[in-house]
Formats: sequence, C-alpha cells, structure tokens
Amino acid sequence: MELNGIFLNPVSRPIEGVIKADDEASLNTELSEYVLTDEVAKRLEHFLDAYTDYHGANGVWVSGFFGSGKSHLLKMLALLLENRRIDGSSALDIFLPKIHEDDALLRSKLKQAVAIPSKSILFNIDQKADIISKTQIDALLSVFVKVFNEMCGYFGKQGYIAQFERDLDSREQFDAFKDAYQIIAKKPWERGREQALLESGNIAKAYAQITGEDPTLAKGILDKYRTQYSVSIEDFGNQVKAWLDKQPANFRLNFFVDEVGQYIAENTKLMTNLQTVAESLATKCQGRAWIIVTAQEDMNSVLGDMSKQQSNDFTKIQARFANRLKLTSADVAEVIQKRLLTKNDSGADLLKTVHDQQFNNFKTLFEFADGGQHYQNFRDLEHFTYCYPFVPYQFPLFQSAIRSISLHNGFEGKANSVGERSMLGVFREVAIAIDNEPVGQLATFDRMFEGIRGALKSAIQSAINTAEHHLGDEYAVRVLKALFLVKYVKEFKATLRNLSVLMLERFGEDVPAQRKKLEAALNLLEQQTYIQRNGDLYEYLTDEEKDIEEEIKNTEVESADILKELEVLLFDGAIRQRKIRYENGQDYSYTRKMDDRVLSREHELAIHVITPLSDNFDNLTVQRMQSMGRDELRVVLPADARFMQDLTMYKRTETYIRQNSSTQQEAVKRILDSKSFQNTERLADIQERAKQLLADAQLIINAADIEAPSTDGQTRILKGFYQLIETTYPNLRMLRDVPFSEADIGKYLRQGQDGLLGNDATSLSEPEQELLAFIQTNARSGVRTTVKSLLERFERKSYGWYYAAILCNLALLCARGKVEVRQDSNPLEGDLLERSLRNTNAHATLVLEPQIEFTASQVRALKDFFADFFDQPASSNEARALARETIEAIKELEIDLAELHGQKVQYPFLSALDGVLATLKEIAAKNPAWLLTDLARAEDALLEAKEQVIDPVQRFMKSPQKEIYDQARLLVQEQQENFAYVGSAEVDAIRAVLADAKPWQGNRLQQARQQLDALQLAIANQLASEQKASEQLLDDLEQRLQGAEGYGALDAAQKQQLSAPFAQAKQQFKGQKLIAVIRDQRNRFEDEQYPQLLLKLDQFASPKPAPAEQPSPSTQPENETLGVDTPEQPMLKVAEPRIVQSRHIKVGYPKPWLTSETELDDYLQKQREAWLKEIQAGNRVQI
Repeated sequence: MELNGIFLNPVSRPIEGVIKADDEASLNTELSEYVLTDEVAKRLEHFLDAYTDYHGANGVWVSGFFGSGKSHLLKMLALLLENRRIDGSSALDIFLPKIHEDDALLRSKLKQAVAIPSKSILFNIDQKADIISKTQIDALLSVFVKVFNEMCGYFGKQGYIAQFERDLDSREQFDAFKDAYQIIAKKPWERGREQALLESGNIAKAYAQITGEDPTLAKGILDKYRTQYSVSIEDFGNQVKAWLDKQPANFRLNFFVDEVGQYIAENTKLMTNLQTVAESLATKCQGRAWIIVTAQEDMNSVLGDMSKQQSNDFTKIQARFANRLKLTSADVAEVIQKRLLTKNDSGADLLKTVHDQQFNNFKTLFEFADGGQHYQNFRDLEHFTYCYPFVPYQFPLFQSAIRSISLHNGFEGKANSVGERSMLGVFREVAIAIDNEPVGQLATFDRMFEGIRGALKSAIQSAINTAEHHLGDEYAVRVLKALFLVKYVKEFKATLRNLSVLMLERFGEDVPAQRKKLEAALNLLEQQTYIQRNGDLYEYLTDEEKDIEEEIKNTEVESADILKELEVLLFDGAIRQRKIRYENGQDYSYTRKMDDRVLSREHELAIHVITPLSDNFDNLTVQRMQSMGRDELRVVLPADARFMQDLTMYKRTETYIRQNSSTQQEAVKRILDSKSFQNTERLADIQERAKQLLADAQLIINAADIEAPSTDGQTRILKGFYQLIETTYPNLRMLRDVPFSEADIGKYLRQGQDGLLGNDATSLSEPEQELLAFIQTNARSGVRTTVKSLLERFERKSYGWYYAAILCNLALLCARGKVEVRQDSNPLEGDLLERSLRNTNAHATLVLEPQIEFTASQVRALKDFFADFFDQPASSNEARALARETIEAIKELEIDLAELHGQKVQYPFLSALDGVLATLKEIAAKNPAWLLTDLARAEDALLEAKEQVIDPVQRFMKSPQKEIYDQARLLVQEQQENFAYVGSAEVDAIRAVLADAKPWQGNRLQQARQQLDALQLAIANQLASEQKASEQLLDDLEQRLQGAEGYGALDAAQKQQLSAPFAQAKQQFKGQKLIAVIRDQRNRFEDEQYPQLLLKLDQFASPKPAPAEQPSPSTQPENETLGVDTPEQPMLKVAEPRIVQSRHIKVGYPKPWLTSETELDDYLQKQREAWLKEIQAGNRVQI
C-alpha cells in the first residue's frame, strides 16, 4: 500500500499553513480543523479564569516559536470570545466538541467567558502599521487608534478624518453628512474620504449644508482638523471607555494583536507604548478592554542584542501581561499529528505490522549518539501510528533548526523569519512529496528544506543552488540540505552516525550500505568545499565560509611545523612525562625523536616515533632493521590518513587565523571566530585520537616486536619503555627491588659503627661487588675514581642504576672499610662524609680509594690491645670500624687525661702526664689503618704508660690518698707562715710528701697522716699560746691604765672609751690564725694604741682651761656626753705630752751584755739618765 492510502484525510487537501488575522474566507475550516492540545487546554483554562474573574491584569501574552500555531490560537480566541456566527453555527458550537468529554471545567469556563458580550478586533500589527513609521513616538498607539476607528466605522488611515467623523457622530449629524456628501459629490463618503484633499470643496459644502454654517467658513474644516489633530494614550482610553459606555452592561472590547513581539522588539519606546496603552485601558475601562498579543517564545531571537534597558522594559511589559499562553514543540507535534497524520483503520492495522517488525530496531535506527542532545524515540504503537512517516526527533529538531537559522539572520527580513511557512505547512509538503511511496518509507530530514526554501536569503542557500546545478550527485545534495538545516543547532552533533539517522529513507534499508553511501557523499562535499569536517563533525559552509575554507586549504604549512605539533600532541599530550619512573622508583630521562629527528636533549634512552610522514613507515621489516643496536623504543604509528589530514587542517586554520586576525570586515571576523572555536574543538578531538594512535602503534625494541597490552596509549608506551629499560640495563636486576633513598645514606654509613656488617667478600651484595671492582680496577690502572665518575659509570648501560642506589651501596662499602673517601687528601668520615656524599657539587672532588685488606690476626691483635689498654672489649668486628672505634677511645682518654693535666698547679705530680698526652695525641691523628699495621711498634710503650702512669694517676685521683694529699696541700697553703714557730721535723716531712713526683707509690702518704696530725696540733697549740699571752699582756696594760692617777675620777662613759679598745683587740686575736700576725697586732697595740689611751686618760683627768667665749648651753653637755675634746682657743693652746716607749729610748752603753753588778748599776744609771731626759722634755715614758 502506498502512503496516501493510510491517512484518514488526504494530506494533499488544502490546509492553510499560515493563519492570517485578516483572512475571513476560511473561518469555518480554521475553526473546525483547530487541534486543541492537552497543554493548550490547561493554559486556556487559566486564561478563562482571569478573563471571567478580572483582577487588574488585562493583558494576555501568547508566546511560541516560529510556525508554532500561536496566530491560529489567537484567531480562535477572537472568534470564540465574540462567539461569531460562521456559516449558520456559532463559534462556540464548532469548538466545544474539541474539548475532552471529561474536561467539564474547561467547557464550563469557556461557556462562561462566551456569555460575556464582547467585540473582537483582530489584526496583524505589522500589516496595520504599514503607513506608520516606527520611529514616531506614538507609532504603536496610532495602530490601536486606527483599528479602533475602523471598528467604529470611521476612517482608520487618517486619524484627523476619523476625529472629524467622531465629532459629527457625537452630534448625531454623521449619517446626514454622508447623505449630503453623496448627493453633492455623486459618490459615497467611504470613497470620497480617501481623496479628502481633492474633495475638500464637496466636504465643505456637505458640512455647511448639515450644520447651516457659511460655506466660506466651512471650506477649510478638514485643514483645521489636520493641523490641530493629536491623540494621546489617555485620549484613546477615554474614547474606548466612551464607546463601551454606550454598549450593554459588562460589554468587553478585546484587541487581538498578532506578532506584536517582532513589531516592538527593536524599539524601546514601542515597548513602553504598549505597556502604557494596556495600563490606560485597564485603568479607564476596569477590565472591559483586553489586549491579547502574540510574540516569539525566545524573545532574544527577535530582540537581537538588547541593551540592559531594553531587556528591563520588555520584562516590565511581560509583568503587565500576567496571563500567559505558551505553545511548545509538543503542542505543534500534536497539532501536526492530529490535523495531518491521522490514520484510517486499514492504515493503522498496516502500521501495527510495521511496528511489530521494527520495534526492536528503533533504538539503533533513530537515536543519536556521539554526545549530542537526546531526542524522544517512538514510545509505543500509538505514538508510532501518530507520527509515521515522520520520526519523533524531527519535530523538535526542525523547530530548533528554523529558530537557529533565524537567530543567524538566515531568513529574508528580520521580523518576517518563516512567517510564510508554519511547521504544519512544511510537514504537509514533505508528506505530499512522499505520498506515492510504499508503506515503510520514511520522511528524511533533508526534505524539510524545501518547506522553508522560499523564505531563506539567497546568499545563505547559494551553495545548495550551486550544488544542484553542478555537483551531479542528487543524494549528496540532499545530504547538503540536511547539513544546512542543522548548521546552527548547537545541541546536534553532525557526525556520520547522526547524519545516517537523518537520511534513513525506509525501514529495512541496508544500514551499512546506506552509511557507505553517506560517507562517499560527505567526502565529495568536503572535496568540493561545500562542507567542512572538524574531526568527526561535518558542517555546511555559506558562500563566505566557503571562500575562507578554500583559502585555508591553500594555506602553506611546513612539514616541520606539523611534526612539531605532532610532537606536542604525542609527547606532551599523550605520554605527558619527560622522565619516566620505573618500578624501582628511579626516573629515566629519554630523548624525544620523531622520524629520525632529535627533538630534545639527548639521553641514553630514546622514544622514537615514526609517523606516516616518514619513508617506509609502513614497512615493518625496515623499521625493525633500523632499530637494531639502538637504545630506543620505536613507536610506529598506524596509517591514519584522516588523522594527518585533520592535523594539517588544524595547522592551516591556525596559521590562516593568525595571518588574518587584523581584518576589519565584521562578517570575516565572525567567521574567523567560528573557525577559531572549531579549531579548538578539532584540536581536542586530535588529542584524543593521538592517544589512540599510540594505543594502536607497533612497538619495536632492537629489531624485536614487543607486547604491551593496553587500550590506553600512555600506559602502553610506559610498558614498552619499561621493557626498553630492562633490555638496555641487564644489570639493573642486581638491585633486586631493594628501595634505596638518598635519606638513607647516613643509615648505611652507620651500620659499620653499629657492628651490623660482615667484612668478608661473601657478605658483599652484588651492587657492592660491582662498585668495588670498578674502583679497584681504576686504582690498579692508576686512574682516579671520583663519586662523579662512579655515578656516570653506573647510571649508564649496562647498569642504569639510580642515583640513590649507587650512593647507598657506596656508603655500605665505606661502612665495611672497603673504600675510603678523601677530599683534598683528607679522609672523610661520619657526618662530614654523609654531607659530602649528598652534596652534588662536591662529587667531582670526592676521591674514592680502595682500602687495604687486613688479616684476621691484625684485627685480633688490635682487639687484644683494645681490651688490654681500655680494660673492656671493642664492640666492632670489622677492621676499619674497629680502628675507628680505637681512635675514638684514645681521643676520649686523651680528653679525660687532659682534664686532669689541667690541675697540675694544685697537683705538681700530674706533670707525669706530659709525655703520655703527647703520645696519645699523635696516635689519635694517625690513619685508622696504622692501628692495624703499625701499632705493634708503639704498643709496649702505650701499655707501660698505662701501667706506670695512666692507671696510677687515675686511681690516685679517685682514692682516699688524694684526700690526705689535699689536706697536706691545704695545710701548707694556709699555715706556711706558722711553720717558723713549730718544730721543723714535721714540716719537712709534709713538704717532702707534696714534692714527691709519684705520691701514689708506697705508704708515705699513710705515714704522713700522723705527721700531718702532729703538725696541725703543734700549730694549734702554739696559736693558742700566742693568743693567751697576748690577752695576758692586754690585761696587764689595762690594769696599769686603771691604776693610773685620775682614773678613778672619770665618769662611766670615759672609762668605757678607755676600756673598749682592749676588748676589740682581744676579739681580733681570737679570729687570727697566723702567729706572726698576732704578735704584730699585740706589739702595735702596746706601742701605738696604748700610749694614745694613756694620753686620753691624761686629757680626761686634766682640768679644762677657761674658753674665750662661753659655748652655748646646748653644745657643752653634748660635747661632754660624746666625750669629744672641745677645741681650745689659739691663745690658750699648750703642747701635748708625747708617749715614748721605754724600749725605744736609746741607752748609750758600750757593752753587748752585762756580766757584773757594777756593770748593772752602771747600765741602770745610764738608763735612768735617758728616761729622765725624756721626762724633763715633757714626754711620758711608757713602761
């Protein structure tokens, strides 16, 4: 059966695709064929609620995309609310059957609304405004005034004439005027007013006739109206109110304005105009005047680039028009399906068979892939029957297509868009085109193009026109049309797969063959530059885009630039690592190579990419042969011509855009911006495909193909590189997966000190043996080995060891004593060695020397010496560690003895350590190896020094003997002055002990303890005796003083002054420890202080001479109380007597001693004379 046999109504029957507001001829058809969709029914119910129960919003906004049926809905509302009678039936009666039987509420609301008497004024604002410029401030108001005047029966084209007519009507003279004019002018007024300027005379005569005015005065009546005429929104509101007031109660006047959104879109003032008109009617008419308008669904599509102010104004208008009726693509699809595609019973049965056969294929056949928008598929049999021969995706996709083309200014006239083609009309044309095809035929998406072709600008479709005449491939032209339709639909991805869905012509078609045919068509179109391909996406090119695309294709790019870009894609984008980390944690640098060109710094390993640009790239035998003997991973890319074409196109486009970036042509700028965006997407696609190239590449190492199973390009290259590492560095396995870290160098160095390492050859690991062999071989050849040269050797093949592994194994050799590290001829050990090994700047100066192998007997001899000399066993077993431990112990001993030696001022015998310390210092400075080889020469002397000096000194300094020695030393230090007053035998014995160079020998110190005690006792007794004698002398002198003449007459204070010095002197004697000092103090008291006391006694006892002036009464007692002598006046002063010690008076006697009584008498006589001489001189002789 053919398709035309399955429809209930012939698709070829006349269906008005575009509903015109002023078309009165097809009202019955338009009403009867109107499809009330479920969505529109719901919104209609809300509108009728507002209409029947007015709450201030008198505006209704009917929105929908181009061709969605909003004009049809507007017209239906105008007919319904007015309840116009059409062909003997009311609009309500025709419309009610369209409402679902179960939707009683909508029926009730519609009847309630229709019951309100009303008049509908339906007009297309663009058509009515044809004589009015939009630039006029009141342009939109003028349109409303025009249609209102026409409805009233007045002349709409000229407002001043309508005003003239309204004024006559208000005086009930209008009909009389029309009759008079017809008699005078011989034509009806309706014709005459259109020629008002020519008919001014007849008009004046008719006017004068009905008003009785002077004809000469009436002659310029219309001129006066024209000059004085103006209309405001307020006037308009008043006129509408006045008209409504003449109508029955609650009568409505409804303005139905089609395409108002397009009309006002670009003019802010028109927007404000519309808002103010609606407000004025709402205010003045209180819900009896409504404005119902249509506009585009997406206002940006008609507003263009709105300023913020315009956007705000438009939002304000929409807020005024609170009642909304929005038509969606679902509404349109339902209308098309019900009006056009309803099937008859036989057709439905036939389609059920088709549905059952193809149901499982729907997903494969009609669903888009590749990340585009998801469109609905056939849901079930009912949906399939409704839509066929169309596919559900076609309804929303075609809607998006015409909206997007309009956005890009593809239609003739910005506001017109697809005004001449509704969605219904386009689908009807497609259905007619395939009317004679058998059931199973599908409407391909390209057929939609013919439905809008007439409305398209010639420039945008010229490529299609050219292709139709010159391409010579009808199918390719159809593909081009489909690509044109989806060109600007961003959510649709025009891939080969998705285009095959658009171009599927019938159920049961050979899909692989269809795809092959489609691919050939696309390749042809791309070759001829009708389209461009960006990765997997195809795009239709306009004339300007074609020219630029041709120029891009002809742009020269160097193969070196393409290789550079490929390097970035593969190495930076896919591999992404300049160093590749192996399983052992080591990073291996590699040389970047491509087609035998070195692209980076050269390293031992390489990744060499062979591209399709290289000769023999596809000859794997040649590639294997060329890889022989090279330390490289050869990556032979698969032959992907498409990839190389796209990469070349990317570079050409990038170059072209850069060269033409300064263009001033807006159209070219726009296309270049689009090309730049496409090129960015192309690059992203190329990057993903580059990874896939690596995943599919042939990997070769040293002429052998290698397996590196992975679907990820980067992972595959890394696996291949691991195999290259293992092939190039066979000795890498020696490290045996032991993790080495630079931070562990110190830990390995200290293992020798901790005694954790063996020293025989079998205890060395493989890496240690290799390092040691290299150092020893160099040494035997006279070649100096540094840490730097060691690293260079073992980082390269056939080792490939990493930095930390080499240094840690070297540290182990040092710890075992197998290798010594020197810098400037100085051996490095401990922390200094660790710091130097970790300092890369020092590596060139660190010289490695293999160490002497020490015999077990040498090690044993040193261990024995250590035990003998330090009285404890050594902790180290390894020779060098043992030697270092010995040196450290010697240094510690040296420090301890030096500390003792520092006390030799107090302990002179410690000078015995002078030679010992010098010996220990010399040995501590020796190379550790000396202890193992040459210590025997000094061993006896060291052990003897230990036995004769070190041990005795250390024992003595910690023994009780030192306490005896300290007592003796302290006694000598404190009592040396008193030694002259005691026996010399004990003193000599103590001095001998302190002068002994070896006081620890024998029992001399034990014997000296008794002598020390005796000496201390003798000194104490002598000191006590001296103190006692001194006190006795003081007592004698004090008694003499007290027995002197005049003492008894003194008062207590004066006596106290004289006795206090005696008590003080006694106290001084008690605290004094030196005998000589006691004697000296005693003599000085007797010779100096005692005479002074005698003089003071004399002064106290002598009468005071009368002063020249009496001192004040207050002064005298004070002076007396204080015991202070009152100074005498100069004229009364006498010489004070002088005290002369009797022993100081020189007696002239020639003999040294007395031998007889005569000599004694003689001596006494001479003494008497000497003493008397002093007395006569006024002095006092102290006896």
